[in-house]
Formats: sequence, structure tokens, C-alpha cells
Amino acid sequence: MTVTEVEGRRLSLSNLDKVIYPETGTTKGELLHYYAVHAGVLLPHLRDRTVSFLRYPDGPEGQKFFTKNLPPGTPEWVATAEVPEWSASEGRQVVIHDLPSLIWAANLVVEFHIHQWPAATPATADRLILDLDPGAPADITDCCRVAGWLRDRLTADGLTVFAKTSGAKGLHLVSPLDPPAPSEQVSAYARALARLAQAELGGAATAVMARRERAGKVFIDWSQNAAAKTTAAPYTVRARATPGVSAPVSWGELADCADPQQLRFELPDLPARLERHGDLMAGLLSPLHAAPLPRA
Repeated sequence: MTVTEVEGRRLSLSNLDKVIYPETGTTKGELLHYYAVHAGVLLPHLRDRTVSFLRYPDGPEGQKFFTKNLPPGTPEWVATAEVPEWSASEGRQVVIHDLPSLIWAANLVVEFHIHQWPAATPATADRLILDLDPGAPADITDCCRVAGWLRDRLTADGLTVFAKTSGAKGLHLVSPLDPPAPSEQVSAYARALARLAQAELGGAATAVMARRERAGKVFIDWSQNAAAKTTAAPYTVRARATPGVSAPVSWGELADCADPQQLRFELPDLPARLERHGDLMAGLLSPLHAAPLPRA
């Protein structure tokens, strides 16, 4: 156990030498270092949103469990917020406002997942999200083509679209909304758009959730807009075989992608990437890019 001080808060960090990702030899200490170094780009995307955790304390091959409730032993100085009953059985979830809270949570070995609505306005979304999930043998290059079609359609409807890798197999497309809209209306629009893509893209995409319908197609998961759902936050590390990161990407990168490895980003890739590009999703946080939700 290592006791350290982060911005005036005493934290007990455990098992820093423990290998969390056996394929790369990445340790828990390296994971915490990543979150500490990149807090400047991660925290703005977490701030003011209730956070759910996918925990994997023994690595991606060990037990994994998803939790929305406050973890046992949550410090009193960690911010929390009331959520509707459908979102957390105990009525409160963590809100990550600062570096001490981020490192405390990262010490639990987690992926960070967030709602599409701010903690102050549950079920009233200030963003729309589309999760593009390829069904083998389709891969992320197929997601890029579907993403281009969706971007054109969303842009025609007046929305600005930002993209990031899921950190796993696919892509996430996100559009900021102003004024915010009820989650069920955002879901209805997203579903209509996914169905339109299915109709117009000639078998390349599907809006059907059943896995048997996804083979060789990109599933456009519109359901992530439901009020109770959460999605992996930008820059979170994922519980996969290797420490992949949900990394913002440019539309030029998506247009040029010919190999899935071109859009595979892991912990060691982020420092140089951020130095070159900065936060490619910073505009998601600016009201200048937000627009009203179009009609379904």
C-alpha cells in the first residue's frame, strides 16, 4: 500500500506493481500514471456527470463487474449526485470533479462510463450518441464508411459531429445539443436515423439489436441515448486484452483508414497524439457547436 497526497487529499494506492494487462505487461501503477498525466483532457468530459464504473481489479481476463452504486468506502470528499431510481438502486452516483477523485476511482481499476445528460438534469440530454459496432467479418474500417454517411446526414440536420474510437472494435459519434432534449426524444431521432442508414446503405449497416442480424454489418446502436444507459467516456482505458483507449479521432483519419490498426490507440500512444492534435473532442464541450435536436 502506497499513501500519497494529491491536491491536499491523502490517497491509499494499492498493488501498483500488479500487472493488469498481461499481454503488454502494463501495471496498475502505469494505469494510474496515465490517468494522472491526462487528467487535463479527461476531467472536462467527466465533470458534472454521474459516472458508472466497469471494474476489473484482476485485469481484463479476471472478474469484471459493472456498478453504478457508490463503491464501498467512497470518501466523503468525493462528489456524488442523486439519480432516478432506474439509474442506481441506492439513488446516488459518483461525480468526478477533480484530480483526487479521478485517482481514487482509477485505483479501483475502472473504465469510466457517463450518461448523455448532466447530473443536474437527469434524463434531459445535452448530447446525442451513436455507437457503431461491427459484426465480424466487418471491422472498424466498415464503421468509418458508415460514420461518413451518418456525419453527412447529421450535418444536414444542423448538428456538429465528433468521433472517437470505442477503445474496442468500433466508433462513437457524438453531437452536442442545445437546448437539451428529453432522452426519449433523442432516442427516437437516433433510432429513426439508424433505420434510415439501414435502408440506404445496402446491407452495410443495421439498426437491429439481435446479434444474429449483425454478421458482416455495422450495428448502429441508437439505444445508448436511453436515459438509463451510459457510454465509455473519452480517454477512458478499456478492459480488453491490451490497454486500448477510447480516443478522439479526426474525420480525416476516418476517411483515410484502410487498416484497423490505424485506429488502435493504447496507453503509450496518447502523449504524442495529444501533443500533435490536442483534444479532438474539445468542441463537444463548447456551446458554439451545440444545436437543437432535429425532428425524428
